Amino acid sequence: MIIHSTQGGEIQMTPSRYSRLIHFLQEDLAISAASLAVALRHPEKDPGSLTMTLWRYGLITLDQLEKIYDWLETA
Repeated sequence: MIIHSTQGGEIQMTPSRYSRLIHFLQEDLAISAASLAVALRHPEKDPGSLTMTLWRYGLITLDQLEKIYDWLETA
């Protein structure tokens, strides 16, 4: 697992891990491609902003948000 914290504190991911996160969102949590497209339009490319964008726009539930953060901690 390769995750790097930057000086600002946000978490950066390798492209491979980011792809696995997208796969997890689609396959395990059944997040639609349209929902992901909305979140991916934002310029930030870290898992925290992606997941918070999904939640902020009501595209995932609080339960799904918790599952995503659990996945990020263990994957």
